[in-house]
Amino acid sequence: MSHPIRIGVQIQPQQADYAAIRDAVARAEDAGVDVIFNWDHFFPLYGDPDGQHFECWTMLGAWAEQTSRVEIGALVSCNSYRNPELLADMARTVDHISGGRLILGIGAGWFERDYDEFGYEFGTAGSRIADLGEALPRIKARWARSNPAPTRDIPILIGGGGEKKTLRIVAEHADQWHSFADLEVLRRKSAILDEHGVAVGRDASRIERSVGVEGSPEDSAEALVEAGATLFTIGVGGPDYDLSLVREWVKWRDARA
Repeated sequence: MSHPIRIGVQIQPQQADYAAIRDAVARAEDAGVDVIFNWDHFFPLYGDPDGQHFECWTMLGAWAEQTSRVEIGALVSCNSYRNPELLADMARTVDHISGGRLILGIGAGWFERDYDEFGYEFGTAGSRIADLGEALPRIKARWARSNPAPTRDIPILIGGGGEKKTLRIVAEHADQWHSFADLEVLRRKSAILDEHGVAVGRDASRIERSVGVEGSPEDSAEALVEAGATLFTIGVGGPDYDLSLVREWVKWRDARA
């Protein structure tokens, strides 16, 4: 199955006033991106570790009202921070506010400071991945019982690259898979995802491959497309939210259309 080439931007909700974040979202939509992501943490990941930072899902509700065209979501929401049924209802609500433009990005979680300071049990990588695998059927079951139902089958994006467990969960449940890997690792893990798809009886070619990119599209874009990636996301941070690289990737997308 072929997927269209799409460009995303991750507006990192850190080191900036919310007015700057709101402005960056407006500029990104005007620039022609397809998806605008934030992330689900409680403290900055870069720069001053105690700098300004804002919460993920309340922000997505605001973005749902602010924007009119782009899809929105977290890259990615941490499964550990919310009961699966609550997360499902939050996602359904943002889906309705946005008119059907939410992507439920989700992962097992990894940033220990979030867990420690907000009182969550960190556990182990294995236990967090197992929790993710248990949560996804519960999320889907809650959507099926919701009134009103979601406006569409909310796409599920799973971030992570564990070859034995995480990629199997991706094969079972995801519409999109976000790889944090370089080109060669993307190729290898994408092939492993295909194998998991066969094992669980699902056509893994239907799962959109998403990657984070940092440099110019001239450096890597076509090779990444050849490796199967079709959603390319550029991360930008505060306080300035420079979108110049984002515009390069949008221009590349449009030129090859």
